[in-house]
Amino acid sequence: MTPAAVAECFRRLRAANPTPVTELEYKTNFQLLIAVILSAQSTDRAVNLATRQFFPAHGTPEGLLALGEEGLSQAIRTIGLYRTKTRNILQTCALILERHGGAVPNDRAALEALPGVGRKTANVVLNTAFGQAVMAVDTHVFRVANRTGIAPGKTVREVEQRLMERVPEEYLLNAHHWLILHGRHICLARKPKCPECLLRDLCEYPNKTIKLSGGNSQPAAPAATQQS
Repeated sequence: MTPAAVAECFRRLRAANPTPVTELEYKTNFQLLIAVILSAQSTDRAVNLATRQFFPAHGTPEGLLALGEEGLSQAIRTIGLYRTKTRNILQTCALILERHGGAVPNDRAALEALPGVGRKTANVVLNTAFGQAVMAVDTHVFRVANRTGIAPGKTVREVEQRLMERVPEEYLLNAHHWLILHGRHICLARKPKCPECLLRDLCEYPNKTIKLSGGNSQPAAPAATQQS
């Protein structure tokens, strides 16, 4: 995709959703961090259902440590890898109190030193909590960047780097939110909703779906066999 087309993609995404936000529910930077840790290999909906049970009364480092391993693991048992996440979260709570005075650090190295916090999680927190123009590449961003041609790459880091290079500066702060939401609601993994897509005329995906009379979509015929 050309630089002009990339810029037009984000112009349209911004016009449709000027102030995109994460679909995770949180009230503090700490709660955001915990929600993002929980979201690995899970859905925002599942995370929100779980955190509603303990954020109101235990949504601080001290509160989660008081809840303890058994209490937290029970609260998040519907989330994948919940036992590992429980241990990581409690260790992270202790380190935030010990090293950072109870506040979530706004430094990548400090964030990635916390158990359960990888590069993607750190990027989400740096972007959403601290307004840094970084790119969090999850499965949705990776798929949309490759499928559309906005920033193709074979690895997450490659896609991240290409997005940082190719997305115009005025769109960088919100770019990963737009791409996540687009991948979650329109550019679906199995049956993308191409007829509803704002970017369909710019997208380089060769197997776009077409809308049938009943409202469902199916893959378009190869170009050589399509009827005029």
